[in-house]
Amino acid sequence: MWELFKTFFHIGLFTFGGGYAMIPLIEQKVVDEKQWISRESLLDLIAIAQSCPGIFAVNISIFIGYKVGKEKGAFMSALGSCLPSFVIILLIALFFQHFREYPLVDKVFRGIRPAVVALIAAPVFKIGKGAHITRTNVWIPISAALAIWLLGFNPIFVILIAGLGGYAYGQFTKEGE
Repeated sequence: MWELFKTFFHIGLFTFGGGYAMIPLIEQKVVDEKQWISRESLLDLIAIAQSCPGIFAVNISIFIGYKVGKEKGAFMSALGSCLPSFVIILLIALFFQHFREYPLVDKVFRGIRPAVVALIAAPVFKIGKGAHITRTNVWIPISAALAIWLLGFNPIFVILIAGLGGYAYGQFTKEGE
């Protein structure tokens, strides 16, 4: 259990940009180094964590922790994942007002923004490859992203429509065999 806590504490401590930015580090630590779960399992857990309410980083840590150590593992991994952010946010809240007017601090935050975008974009491509997104079906995630971003569709409806579409496609391909 201590190993789960340490692993997710490390992941939480060195990941900036939210839960999606954690994916490469989770993959490196949990799949490659510790071999607690397979890449395929990670992809499934990411899909489940995304569709559950709550914070993605906490959801994915709970699911992995539960897979490794049941209830205690889920608790320890969630605690390890949340604790660094909690402490960092607490410290920022205490001192941010004092440093906000300094140009150096403003420049640092402006420099972090593009890096965070890259940290989020990189796992998207890796997940897409693992989910077998090809040139023939790339229109599905692009359409979903555009519907949410440009047209303001509720992501829940996009997920429901995609699920129904996947079910219908599965039924159609079963009949054609």
